[in-house]
Amino acid sequence: MSSVAWFLALGLALFLLGLQGLLTLHNEIRRVIAVNIMGGGVFLVMVALASRIDPIDPVLQALVVTGLVVAVSATAFALRLSKPEDRDP
Repeated sequence: MSSVAWFLALGLALFLLGLQGLLTLHNEIRRVIAVNIMGGGVFLVMVALASRIDPIDPVLQALVVTGLVVAVSATAFALRLSKPEDRDP
């Protein structure tokens, strides 16, 4: 098994693990973590696909870096929305 196939399989496993958590968990913070795990799997697949060609495709790597910034921002926003002590009754 080549390293690209290994990382593709690992990315798919992470995505499926996050999807299972998103569908079965009821706690809001755990669901945010599950979405982050899914995103990590997608990023891993994109990096593995970018490394298939020589030289490595810089467009997919730039998309992954941009996606990481967006994922951190979206996570912070989701955690702020799910913070229970600031909610009005």
